[in-house]
Amino acid sequence: MYLEGSDQHRGWFQSSLLTSVAVTGHAPYKSVLTHGYVVDGEGRKMSKSLGNGIDPKDVIKKYGADIIRLWAASSDYKQDVRISDVILKQLAEVYRKIRNTIRYILGNTYDFDYEKDKVDFKDMLELDQWALMCLQSLKKDVKAAYEAYDFHVLCHAIHNFCAVEMSSFYLDIIKDRLYTSRPDSKERRSAQTAMYEILYDLVVMLMPVLSFTMEETWQYMRKPANAPESVQMVPWPEAREEYIDDAMEEKWAKFISLRGEVTKVLEVHRRAKDIGNSLDAQVELHATGEALAILRAVEKDLASLLIVSQAKVVEDTAAGEATGREDLKVAVKPAEGKKCERCWTYSDTVGSDPKHPTLCARCASCVDD
Repeated sequence: MYLEGSDQHRGWFQSSLLTSVAVTGHAPYKSVLTHGYVVDGEGRKMSKSLGNGIDPKDVIKKYGADIIRLWAASSDYKQDVRISDVILKQLAEVYRKIRNTIRYILGNTYDFDYEKDKVDFKDMLELDQWALMCLQSLKKDVKAAYEAYDFHVLCHAIHNFCAVEMSSFYLDIIKDRLYTSRPDSKERRSAQTAMYEILYDLVVMLMPVLSFTMEETWQYMRKPANAPESVQMVPWPEAREEYIDDAMEEKWAKFISLRGEVTKVLEVHRRAKDIGNSLDAQVELHATGEALAILRAVEKDLASLLIVSQAKVVEDTAAGEATGREDLKVAVKPAEGKKCERCWTYSDTVGSDPKHPTLCARCASCVDD
């Protein structure tokens, strides 16, 4: 490969090609990759007279070396690449979201030994299977982007995976399982299995970009006894086709879209101070048609998926507040029962165990065990 700036199309690339063909009869390179110039935030060429140059040492001192690497990888080098303090601050926020996702998983797999505690994929809870299925799609996208040198595409894909699919949905929902279930319960181990596999593959995929952060993460991870000393020596993670289920993907995509309508209504009530947070609420979901079918498919886990204390599905749209869907209305009320001081959900079973008067029946059984 020949790698140079866009000014070399009729320079080094051209002269090398002509000379090589004349002497050897073939091109001197198999491929050519050209990039633009680094310019300031307004698109101006950097120069001493304008005083708009940026010293990488200053950036590293302020943000760390991985922010420079993230800036380089997340930029579309096929055109001129802009850099400014505003752009670097935005990238620092992207970095923070990725790092926080990794920190969360590290913190919640501290007591998890993958070789002894893992749950087989077929035995995992469906939400955990969905998370691993999303990971396989990500691995395919990231590998394709690396092979095509589209580094900005893989940076966007990984950031979106961490911020949207993980932090805003999956990791938020499984907090209850992780914090309140028995340490060795299937529900908790299933979530930990999914998180561990996600973390293991993420650090390898991100290593070429966030090298220092991923190496540090690798040193803190609980790893198999024969694991390499450095993350740079770990084999590339290949997608596991047996984890991919188109029907499951469609099912959860529809639910996530519908869930967004419910959370909008909950947010309105939170801002109006009708509820403090979503666990203070019970929701009645008045649905017909497709919305009803989506809700029925996850009805037994609906309260936990919506992060509310109680959830009820009603087959009509005669009551409730309008949403962005014609087949769904949502009614929000204060949750019934007393608040469990351990899981924070409201339940009629709080105090049912005399030994634990402030706990719900589920938490009381976990504490006793």
